[in-house]
Amino acid sequence: MLHDHFRTELAELLAASRVDPAFRQDVLAYADGRAVSRIVLLRAAPRLKILRLLAQLLHAERAAPLTAIEIDGTSGCSDFRGVVTGHTADGVHRWRFRWDCRWRAEQEGWVTEWGLPDQARAADELNWRCFATWEPVLPAAAGSAVEQGA
Repeated sequence: MLHDHFRTELAELLAASRVDPAFRQDVLAYADGRAVSRIVLLRAAPRLKILRLLAQLLHAERAAPLTAIEIDGTSGCSDFRGVVTGHTADGVHRWRFRWDCRWRAEQEGWVTEWGLPDQARAADELNWRCFATWEPVLPAAAGSAVEQGA
Protein backbone atom coordinates (compact mmCIF):
# COMPACT_ATOMS: atom_id res chain seq x y z
CA MET A 1 0.00 0.00 0.00
CA LEU A 2 1.29 3.43 -0.93
CA HIS A 3 1.69 5.83 2.00
CA ASP A 4 -0.47 8.95 1.72
CA HIS A 5 2.62 11.17 1.95
CA PHE A 6 4.25 9.43 -1.02
CA ARG A 7 1.00 9.55 -3.01
CA THR A 8 0.78 13.32 -2.37
CA GLU A 9 4.42 13.80 -3.31
CA LEU A 10 3.95 11.82 -6.52
CA ALA A 11 0.92 13.96 -7.42
CA GLU A 12 2.98 17.12 -6.80
CA LEU A 13 5.81 15.83 -9.01
CA LEU A 14 3.29 15.05 -11.74
CA ALA A 15 1.75 18.51 -11.47
CA ALA A 16 5.17 20.15 -11.82
CA SER A 17 6.11 18.04 -14.85
CA ARG A 18 5.37 18.40 -18.56
CA VAL A 19 4.25 14.80 -19.06
CA ASP A 20 1.39 13.98 -21.38
CA PRO A 21 -2.03 13.93 -19.61
CA ALA A 22 -2.60 10.29 -20.58
CA PHE A 23 0.77 9.29 -19.11
CA ARG A 24 -0.06 11.29 -15.97
CA GLN A 25 -3.26 9.28 -15.58
CA ASP A 26 -1.36 6.02 -16.02
CA VAL A 27 1.13 6.99 -13.29
CA LEU A 28 -1.75 7.64 -10.88
CA ALA A 29 -3.51 4.43 -11.92
CA TYR A 30 -0.27 2.46 -11.45
CA ALA A 31 0.10 3.98 -7.98
CA ASP A 32 -3.41 2.70 -7.23
CA GLY A 33 -2.42 -0.83 -8.30
CA ARG A 34 -4.23 -0.85 -11.64
CA ALA A 35 -2.91 -2.16 -14.94
CA VAL A 36 -1.66 0.51 -17.35
CA SER A 37 -0.40 0.60 -20.92
CA ARG A 38 2.08 3.50 -20.82
CA ILE A 39 4.39 2.04 -18.15
CA VAL A 40 5.94 -1.13 -19.53
CA LEU A 41 8.11 -3.42 -17.41
CA LEU A 42 10.54 -5.56 -19.40
CA ARG A 43 11.23 -7.57 -16.20
CA ALA A 44 9.13 -8.03 -13.11
CA ALA A 45 9.90 -5.64 -10.26
CA PRO A 46 8.16 -4.60 -7.04
CA ARG A 47 5.56 -1.88 -7.63
CA LEU A 48 7.08 0.33 -4.91
CA LYS A 49 10.47 0.32 -6.63
CA ILE A 50 8.80 1.27 -9.92
CA LEU A 51 7.00 4.12 -8.15
CA ARG A 52 10.29 5.34 -6.66
CA LEU A 53 11.78 5.29 -10.15
CA LEU A 54 8.79 7.24 -11.49
CA ALA A 55 9.24 9.85 -8.75
CA GLN A 56 12.93 10.25 -9.64
CA LEU A 57 12.12 10.49 -13.34
CA LEU A 58 9.46 13.14 -12.73
CA HIS A 59 11.82 15.07 -10.46
CA ALA A 60 15.00 14.87 -12.54
CA GLU A 61 13.39 15.13 -15.98
CA ARG A 62 10.37 17.33 -15.23
CA ALA A 63 10.71 19.17 -18.55
CA ALA A 64 10.45 15.95 -20.59
CA PRO A 65 6.99 15.66 -22.23
CA LEU A 66 6.82 11.91 -21.66
CA THR A 67 4.07 9.90 -23.30
CA ALA A 68 5.21 6.42 -22.18
CA ILE A 69 8.14 4.60 -20.58
CA GLU A 70 9.76 1.18 -20.64
CA ILE A 71 11.74 -0.04 -17.65
CA ASP A 72 14.45 -2.67 -17.92
CA GLY A 73 15.52 -3.09 -14.32
CA THR A 74 16.79 -5.66 -11.89
CA SER A 75 15.60 -5.56 -8.30
CA GLY A 76 17.78 -6.71 -5.45
CA CYS A 77 17.24 -6.61 -1.70
CA SER A 78 18.60 -3.09 -1.25
CA ASP A 79 18.74 -1.85 -4.82
CA PHE A 80 16.99 -1.44 -8.15
CA ARG A 81 19.11 -0.79 -11.23
CA GLY A 82 18.74 -0.62 -14.97
CA VAL A 83 17.66 1.66 -17.79
CA VAL A 84 14.41 3.56 -18.24
CA THR A 85 13.41 4.55 -21.75
CA GLY A 86 11.15 7.55 -22.09
CA HIS A 87 9.08 8.21 -25.19
CA THR A 88 8.17 11.75 -26.21
CA ALA A 89 6.64 13.22 -29.36
CA ASP A 90 10.14 14.16 -30.54
CA GLY A 91 11.95 10.91 -29.83
CA VAL A 92 13.31 8.44 -27.34
CA HIS A 93 15.42 9.25 -24.27
CA ARG A 94 17.18 6.81 -21.93
CA TRP A 95 18.52 7.11 -18.41
CA ARG A 96 20.66 4.66 -16.44
CA PHE A 97 19.63 4.41 -12.81
CA ARG A 98 20.56 2.77 -9.52
CA TRP A 99 18.33 3.20 -6.50
CA ASP A 100 20.29 1.88 -3.52
CA CYS A 101 19.09 2.31 0.05
CA ARG A 102 22.23 0.64 1.47
CA TRP A 103 24.43 3.18 -0.36
CA ARG A 104 22.23 6.04 0.88
CA ALA A 105 22.39 4.77 4.49
CA GLU A 106 26.19 4.73 4.20
CA GLN A 107 26.12 8.32 2.86
CA GLU A 108 23.95 9.43 5.78
CA GLY A 109 26.07 7.55 8.34
CA TRP A 110 23.05 5.54 9.51
CA VAL A 111 23.86 2.18 11.09
CA THR A 112 21.85 -0.50 12.82
CA GLU A 113 22.54 -1.77 16.32
CA TRP A 114 24.77 -4.40 14.64
CA GLY A 115 26.87 -1.73 12.92
CA LEU A 116 25.52 -2.37 9.42
CA PRO A 117 24.16 0.34 7.09
CA ASP A 118 20.54 1.00 8.09
CA GLN A 119 19.07 0.50 4.66
CA ALA A 120 15.54 0.06 6.03
CA ARG A 121 15.69 3.52 7.58
CA ALA A 122 17.01 5.04 4.36
CA ALA A 123 14.26 3.38 2.29
CA ASP A 124 11.57 4.43 4.75
CA GLU A 125 12.68 7.99 5.48
CA LEU A 126 14.18 8.97 2.12
CA ASN A 127 12.03 6.78 -0.13
CA TRP A 128 12.78 7.73 -3.75
CA ARG A 129 15.71 9.96 -2.76
CA CYS A 130 18.13 7.01 -2.63
CA PHE A 131 19.35 7.19 -6.24
CA ALA A 132 23.10 6.65 -6.38
CA THR A 133 23.07 6.85 -10.17
CA TRP A 134 20.91 8.87 -12.56
CA GLU A 135 22.50 9.63 -15.91
CA PRO A 136 21.46 9.90 -19.54
CA VAL A 137 22.38 7.06 -21.85
CA LEU A 138 23.69 8.58 -25.03
CA PRO A 139 22.84 6.91 -28.33
CA ALA A 140 25.61 4.83 -29.87
CA ALA A 141 27.54 6.65 -32.57
CA ALA A 142 27.01 5.39 -36.12
CA GLY A 143 29.44 2.58 -36.84
CA SER A 144 30.32 2.03 -33.17
CA ALA A 145 31.09 -1.39 -31.76
CA VAL A 146 27.78 -1.34 -29.86
CA GLU A 147 25.81 -0.65 -33.03
CA GLN A 148 27.69 -3.39 -34.90
CA GLY A 149 26.76 -5.94 -32.23
CA ALA A 150 30.25 -6.35 -30.78
